[in-house]
Amino acid sequence: MSNIRSAFAGGKAFIPFITCGDPTLDATMEIVRAAAENGADLIELGIPFSDPTAEGPVIQGANIRALRGGVTTDKIFDMVRRLREDVTVPMVFMTYANVVFSYGAERFISACADIGIDGLILPDLPYEEKDEFQPVCTKYGVDLISLIAPTSAARVGMISRDAEGFIYIVSSLGVTGTRNEISTDLSSIVSEIRKNTDIPCAIGFGISKPEQAADMAKLADGVIVGSAIIKLIEEHGENAAAPVGEYIKRMKSAL
Repeated sequence: MSNIRSAFAGGKAFIPFITCGDPTLDATMEIVRAAAENGADLIELGIPFSDPTAEGPVIQGANIRALRGGVTTDKIFDMVRRLREDVTVPMVFMTYANVVFSYGAERFISACADIGIDGLILPDLPYEEKDEFQPVCTKYGVDLISLIAPTSAARVGMISRDAEGFIYIVSSLGVTGTRNEISTDLSSIVSEIRKNTDIPCAIGFGISKPEQAADMAKLADGVIVGSAIIKLIEEHGENAAAPVGEYIKRMKSAL
């Protein structure tokens, strides 16, 4: 069993998303540790990119702040290496294909394995083009996480059968951001996934409240929250670790 699968072994998994370097890498380290201490089962670390096409204004803002602060991929690798001295929960990177291409796929993915990153999420990588990265991920034991969206339709079974680590279910059309209501027929998507694989699935995009998390956890194996956490970080800056930890504790308990 991959390290990612172990995140789901104890029940419903709570997965926070954190943009690396917003407001600083030192603050990110404190936030990650607070997340792990308060119940996060897996942590999704965003590597900032200048054109984050899947992100709404909240996470776009975090990307801009981090890049203006001088964050680089190498600095993020160094940060994770330091975090791995005491943080044991699985961690994955979320970034964009161009970040990996420009760094060099083999160099990037081998570094992920070296520093203890368990998986890679590339939201702009179509399923049909995953072979650009899949062989290298397999070589270094880094799970390439598959995404399934409401528009995936007939491709759900195909994507599910090839999935590894966990499946990221995109709850709604559009970009990331908090939503008052999620109207997608997620139960049908989850049902189709279950027919094709036993790999865990987690729902993300739009979830911000404990009651939403509880509803999503009835359908899936885990819940992913990003924008609500990034808003807290934007509000509290260098002092965000404590409020983020409290928020994660509430959300985890709702599962």
